[in-house]
Amino acid sequence: MKAVIQAGGQGTRLRNVTKDQIPKPMVPVLGKPLLQWQIEKLRENEITEIFIITGHLGEIIRDYFEDGAKYGVRITYIAETAPLGSAGALYYMKPFLDPEEDILLLYGDVFFDIFLKRMLDFHMKKQSELTAFAHPNTHPQDSDILEVDAEQRVVGFLSKRGKRDFWHANLVNGACYIIKAQIIFDMSRVGKLDFDEDILREKAIQGGRVYAYRSTEYIKDAGTEERLRCIEAAIASGHIFRRNLKNRQKCIFLDRDGTINKWNGLVDEEGKLELLDGAAEAIRTINDSEYLVIVITNQPVVARGLCSIEDVERIHKKMQTLLGNQGVYVDDIAFCPHHPDKGFPGENAAYKVKCNCRKPNTGLIEEMALKYNISLEDSWMVGDSIRDIMTGKNARMGTALVLTGESGKDEGCDAGADIICRELREAVTQILRRDGWPGEF
Repeated sequence: MKAVIQAGGQGTRLRNVTKDQIPKPMVPVLGKPLLQWQIEKLRENEITEIFIITGHLGEIIRDYFEDGAKYGVRITYIAETAPLGSAGALYYMKPFLDPEEDILLLYGDVFFDIFLKRMLDFHMKKQSELTAFAHPNTHPQDSDILEVDAEQRVVGFLSKRGKRDFWHANLVNGACYIIKAQIIFDMSRVGKLDFDEDILREKAIQGGRVYAYRSTEYIKDAGTEERLRCIEAAIASGHIFRRNLKNRQKCIFLDRDGTINKWNGLVDEEGKLELLDGAAEAIRTINDSEYLVIVITNQPVVARGLCSIEDVERIHKKMQTLLGNQGVYVDDIAFCPHHPDKGFPGENAAYKVKCNCRKPNTGLIEEMALKYNISLEDSWMVGDSIRDIMTGKNARMGTALVLTGESGKDEGCDAGADIICRELREAVTQILRRDGWPGEF
């Protein structure tokens, strides 16, 4: 692929750093310009033909990188003579492109470490015209949110500037895109355009082939001094690089009912979902660790006809909103809607089947392991039921039983959990201490 970097921003929130003497993409990150980090990451992904759209103090960028040869890439510059937003200057890319090719589009204030081949494979498999990198984060309230269907097709765009008085998923637009060049050829003239609002959002609303590539890899807007410091700390710790999906990941898989939220029987409507005390703090600790955190849950409420798939997804949106309000997130959620036993009043026959995804079977675990390159032997299953412990053992993971919810009394036997804890915080503490984590709650 060719890559295009939008590097024309003034960086008004970073004036204490730029002193109005350098453009925003040249802010130093551990002594090296942010834009240089981007170029080196592109080269690591074998992307060597790069176009940089410059604006404010663009000559500083050109003088520093020249033609890119000393960085192992070839750079072409396109200069904005007037600010054209995050997409307007793409019009000038037409002479360099074929309408059928795929190009990578980045903003110049984003630090990333992504295995881009996986994202491109997803883009091509979906035959997408626009694929947005998407991820959960700790501040969804002030981030643009992508609404997606079961196929990860974008069906809605929630702007960070809009009011949200409803439950929503924590799936943030990461400002990294693969697009068909035809999108640029469809531009009829030069004009000010916002890529997210005027292209991504409009195409999604109109039913275009717009998809969200969900990943757990590191990407962060470096638009403020605080975020710059966070990026530098993550680089220094090695956390950024270990999260690249070229590397095998570790995960703490969590059951939902009785582990994260209070045990209220079958949760068939959002009003029944209440977070357990301490659950958000436990998940925050996982977020700060080397582990991913993924929810794996049986939801037979669908098979029993108590609610629909959409109802379960709305319940999960509530959970994500409540967690997001406390600055924490789960990396993904997978649920089984099936139940093998028939004879319930009002049951949904389509879901009354034996399957490989219902715990203690391991189908959902295996699906997530493939999606995020997870090493199961280095991962854990945490839950309040013997069924959860059996799931972990069947997947050859470590297992932790929490004495909330069902407290391991569901199957009338002892599945032999590796550790038994009062609640989720204690389980997370014990798991991380086995890796040498010294922290306390």
